[in-house]
Amino acid sequence: MTSSAVHPQRIAFLGTGKIGEALLSGLLRSGKRPAELWVTARRPERAAELARRYGVAACSNKEAASLADTLILAVKPQDMGTLMEELGPHVTPDCLVISAAAGIPTRWFEARLPAGTPVVRVMPNTPVLVDEGMSVISGGSHATEEHLRRAEQIFESVGKALRLPEAQQDAATALSGSGPAYFYYLVEAMTDAGILLGLPRQVAHDLIVQSAIGASVMLRDSGEHPVKLREAVTSPAGTTIAAIRELENHGVRAALLGALEAARDRSRELASGGK
Repeated sequence: MTSSAVHPQRIAFLGTGKIGEALLSGLLRSGKRPAELWVTARRPERAAELARRYGVAACSNKEAASLADTLILAVKPQDMGTLMEELGPHVTPDCLVISAAAGIPTRWFEARLPAGTPVVRVMPNTPVLVDEGMSVISGGSHATEEHLRRAEQIFESVGKALRLPEAQQDAATALSGSGPAYFYYLVEAMTDAGILLGLPRQVAHDLIVQSAIGASVMLRDSGEHPVKLREAVTSPAGTTIAAIRELENHGVRAALLGALEAARDRSRELASGGK
């Protein structure tokens, strides 16, 4: 396997929105040289803004294909067809193509790129914006160990990366790709509950956010099963068990299972061309 120290990657970000910009800034913080990075954007003023902010070069999609040995496609799934029509004829088989678009399988890209082009599919989530992302990585039929490791090095600059078979990507999209939204939804609901109980909104928000941070760190660092951690808070005939009973009575656990299945199914629909 070739390491990045021996073989520096020349990376171009095609469609540098929030996720693309987070990856760009993360790579720079990890020591990547601006001279090895390029950006494209639909709006020229956006590309120029990124170039000024990070000291990288802006270019066209066609130029990116000739300048870089790694292309990160970070446009929306519905825009990927147009991008590939423009990009496909200019990509060479020795270029690694990384897609961060939800639901689109590697075989879709392979059919639109020169034969043998390595493709890696990645599903990051929005906490890459604060270097706490979770990115799931799957290789296409031409991706080697080196290609997977190169993708890992990019996404580990903004959090953690985990390899999974591509068949599990839709499930991972439902769980971690969409996952932050579920937590925000829960915090929103708990904040409303705090207001109902008589607390000022900001107080309720601060109590919940810090509790969420503390609980997350305990889950990550303690090595304990979440059931055991929950039981440590749940005294017999106490306040916590009364709340848990209400959650169970209202079918919250079943609702979560159904929600994740719906997100997985929607990812499958996107993969098959659904709108």
